[in-house]
Amino acid sequence: MLESARKPRNLALLAVVVLVVVAFIQLGRWQLGVAEDQSAKDALEKARSQAPVPVQTLLRPHQDFPNSLSARPVSATGTFGADQVIVANRRLEGRTGYWVVAPLRVETTGATLPVLRGFVSSPEDAPPVPRGTVTVSGGLAPPESPYAGDAPPEGQLGSIDTSVLVGRWPGQLYNAFVFQEAESPTPAAEFVGSMQRVPTPVGDSGIRGRNAAYALQWWVFAAFALYMWWRIVREDRREDEAARAAQQAPREPGDNEGRD
Repeated sequence: MLESARKPRNLALLAVVVLVVVAFIQLGRWQLGVAEDQSAKDALEKARSQAPVPVQTLLRPHQDFPNSLSARPVSATGTFGADQVIVANRRLEGRTGYWVVAPLRVETTGATLPVLRGFVSSPEDAPPVPRGTVTVSGGLAPPESPYAGDAPPEGQLGSIDTSVLVGRWPGQLYNAFVFQEAESPTPAAEFVGSMQRVPTPVGDSGIRGRNAAYALQWWVFAAFALYMWWRIVREDRREDEAARAAQQAPREPGDNEGRD
């Protein structure tokens, strides 16, 4: 088999097959990326198309966060506490900065809902919380995992970990936080400053089936191309073996007739 595979024509054919296989694999990866991107886009559009509902109708204080509520638009009415926290090492639009997270005391339950107010480039840029009763709306998100990296500077947190916040903010706490997108009444400029809103991310949305099937199809084509090359080499070997067997077969009487 190896001898047949080393023949120049089979090596040349293998080079062509390798190029085809690489192209098919890349096409499959592209289709898989399209499937993931489209699935995330569909999930985001579905989440954004839903009207915000009061958070207390979906979630109770201290309740485990249901995955189905990720990115769900919610609203909450209450008053902000002054003890907002700064979460270090966050990214927005290619820049590294900080998240500003404030406790909102929900008036209907008395429980505290962590609200991600926005992103700032420096902790000193974090604006004070608005006064009085406000209604915030945005995408709901589960609490983040406990921070395991190097300790952030004094007074800052490494993640929005409700197991840490519950010891900092008194009373009951929602096991979730909100990516604030809007606020009513509209806050004065002094309560916004240079802070930018952080868009609600979409969690694991799976893969769109049709494009995933296209990706699998390209990979099947790649495998088939290799299989066909193997078949050609195998047939070549069989022909060589048949030719050698014919040469080595004993001659029948009369083969030398006509010779002197």
